Amino acid sequence: MTKLIKRASAEARAFRNNQSAAPKQRISRAKTRASRDEDDFSDVAKASMIEAPRKPRFAPVTFSEEGGVRYLHFGTEWVQGAMRLSKPDHIELEYAQQMMAWLLFLETPKRIVQLGLGTGSLTKFAHRYLKRAQVEAVELNPAVVIAARTMFSLPADDARLTVRETDAWEFVNDRANHDTVGALQIDLYDATARGPVLDSVAFYRAARACLTQAGVVTVNLFGDHPSFVRNMKRLNEAFDGRVIALPEVHDGNRIAIAFSGPAIDVPFAQLQERAKLIEAKLALPARKWVKGLQESTGQNDTFAI
Repeated sequence: MTKLIKRASAEARAFRNNQSAAPKQRISRAKTRASRDEDDFSDVAKASMIEAPRKPRFAPVTFSEEGGVRYLHFGTEWVQGAMRLSKPDHIELEYAQQMMAWLLFLETPKRIVQLGLGTGSLTKFAHRYLKRAQVEAVELNPAVVIAARTMFSLPADDARLTVRETDAWEFVNDRANHDTVGALQIDLYDATARGPVLDSVAFYRAARACLTQAGVVTVNLFGDHPSFVRNMKRLNEAFDGRVIALPEVHDGNRIAIAFSGPAIDVPFAQLQERAKLIEAKLALPARKWVKGLQESTGQNDTFAI
């Protein structure tokens, strides 16, 4: 891959513009108080710390390009997203395409939310092609928002698109968001890329609470890392065992799919027909997703979960 392109100016602009808004990015009062004085907090504060997310770590936002594709990095070689310059609204990476696998089970919902903006590929795609949906992205790092808009063609907010500069933990725990999201896509990684920065049972339960009566969550995980087993265990606890993971792609990425709502019992032949429609309308490799469901579940005739 080509040498990383440093973009300090975009990051500097982001943090300069957001210094006055810094209090909005606090994690929790209990955790902040505890960090100041570990010897002086109540049992309530201790309980709050257990479920509070890890403090975010903002690394430099950097870029590289190779073969007509621009990549997003957080100061390391780890790829945090990509865009083919000739197809800015196309989802370039296969694992990111799999994050749309909820399309096999849902018609376009009224509200689609992405936790972790990255290059904005999923947000751009949903905004352009799923026109019946309100599309939202939640991103804590203001430099990532600026990078998505200046380097990865993410459009400005409009009547159907909203980018919220806030913490995903706060978003899922905001009761105003509960029972409102049809499809929730979670891709929350920091510069180390060791695993999602939010992965507690409490977080996944709150994510489930955001779903409408019949909703789906997709989560980007690393299949060859200890965090995968931990996340699958916690997802299964939060979603009553209604979780499957598609086969590994992209040097370890595995997409977990978690279901909420009525039980699903659908013939694979019907899913194949749905996949063909998705491929024709949206140019996504949906038949691979169906094959992945069969491989992961060992089911052949009917997908049941």
